[in-house]
Amino acid sequence: MRLGIFGGTFDPPHLGHLILAQEALWQLQLERILWLLTPASPLKSRASISPWEQRMDLLEVALGDNPDFKISRIDIERPGPHYAFESMQQLREKFPQSHLVYLIGGDSLRDLPRWQNPLELIRFSDQIGVMDRPGESAALDKLESQLPGLGAKLVWIESPLIEISGKMIRQRLKTGGPVKYFLPDTVYRKIKEKGLYRDF
Repeated sequence: MRLGIFGGTFDPPHLGHLILAQEALWQLQLERILWLLTPASPLKSRASISPWEQRMDLLEVALGDNPDFKISRIDIERPGPHYAFESMQQLREKFPQSHLVYLIGGDSLRDLPRWQNPLELIRFSDQIGVMDRPGESAALDKLESQLPGLGAKLVWIESPLIEISGKMIRQRLKTGGPVKYFLPDTVYRKIKEKGLYRDF
């Protein structure tokens, strides 16, 4: 099975996430995408991230009953800190016969040398699918010199220019700005119903 691995805080999950995941599924001919909700990102302040239970609830309603999208709880079910290379190691053990494609944005590709054990992440991934984001680029020659073997694993996903971010949505919700068309209806309704992000 060709599996895409899409990790993130998803705070909240928005249409940009869903569109990028669908493009990866289609362009890389994946059979399924596993969404890995990160309880706490090593590169982000804990105070800046909503409780994982809240984000999981929103992610579940965002994905609905789409058979191509499944949530993996491997990071939720193990103690932190949560590093991508360890997640991929566990998935490699769980799906030894599958072709695993780790999905990242262009900004994350640029920052990859700062990640914990990035060479191990590369080793455990059959491919690394890079979803271009507006205004982001990476100097591939420099990256290859820092992370030998990276270039051979990269595959590119041409994605629409979607300038939606969780940070922008959270700021708008805090100040009463409009977010309805940035979110799946199910997520928008859940946020309004529970009054989420007002005090973020």
